[in-house]
Formats: sequence, structure tokens, C-alpha cells
Amino acid sequence: MYYRFGKAFHFLSVLFFLVSFLYIYSALPDLVTYELNEEGLSEKFISKSTFFYSGIIFFLIMNLILITPGKMIENQSTPNLKRLFPMGDQFRDYILTWIYSFVGVINVSLSILGLFIHSINNQNEIASGDFAFFFYLVPIFFVVWIVGLFWIIIKKFKSIQNQG
Repeated sequence: MYYRFGKAFHFLSVLFFLVSFLYIYSALPDLVTYELNEEGLSEKFISKSTFFYSGIIFFLIMNLILITPGKMIENQSTPNLKRLFPMGDQFRDYILTWIYSFVGVINVSLSILGLFIHSINNQNEIASGDFAFFFYLVPIFFVVWIVGLFWIIIKKFKSIQNQG
């Protein structure tokens, strides 16, 4: 049941990424800077269209790769997954919630990365220091979700040991 919240969060994160990425794309110059030197001058850059297409392709590939295990568990694609996460098992719900919400966290992190690129290229409008809080959220999100995964795995192993 909880995994539906994870799916909803994933869907909202996809919408958030698409809207923010399109907004950021529209505000970028023709040459997009993605690295600055010590003096704050552009050191590495790519064209705006390359940034757009590579960003969208990376987003799609990441989502497809990371959602596939959740879909396999949800559809019970293999006998091992059926045995490990049977229908009605609370850990099946937990792991599906974790997978979908983790992909949502990845999408939000990609949006924050886009915001960083936007702040580098529009320093006269936006100072990257104004968004420092958001940049620190990315590793915090990852740590929290990885700890959650280990908690789910430990609980699953304990339940397997108690059954045996």
C-alpha cells in the first residue's frame, strides 16, 4: 500500500524535473558553462542543445534503469522475486516504496544539479551561494535513503531467520 506513495512521489519528481529543466534550459545562454576556473571564468562549456539533449537522455536512461527492479518485483517477473517478495509481504511494500522514492530522490537531485548549472551561467541574476542549502540536500537525501535500504534489508533478513 505504501508503495503507491512512492509511485506518486516518483511521478511528481518527474514532473518537477521536466518543468525545472525546461525553465533552466530557456534561461541558459547559447554556450552552457559547466566548470569555472579559480578566477570564476568559464573553463568548460557545451552548446545549449547538447546540454538539453544529453540531460533528457541521461534522465530517461536513469529512470528506466532504476525503475526496472521495482517493476520486476511488482510484476513478480522471476520465481526468485516471487519467493523473496511474495504478494502481501510487508517487505515487498517497503522495498517497492524505497525503489520508487529513491528514483524520485534521484530526479530531485538532477533538478538541483540543473539549478547549479543555471546559477553558474546566470551569476548576474542568481548567486550560487543563494542556493547552497539545496546543494547540501543532495548528499543528505542519499545518506537517508541508503540507511533506509539497509534498514529494510536487515529487517527482511531477520524475518527470514525467524521463519527458518
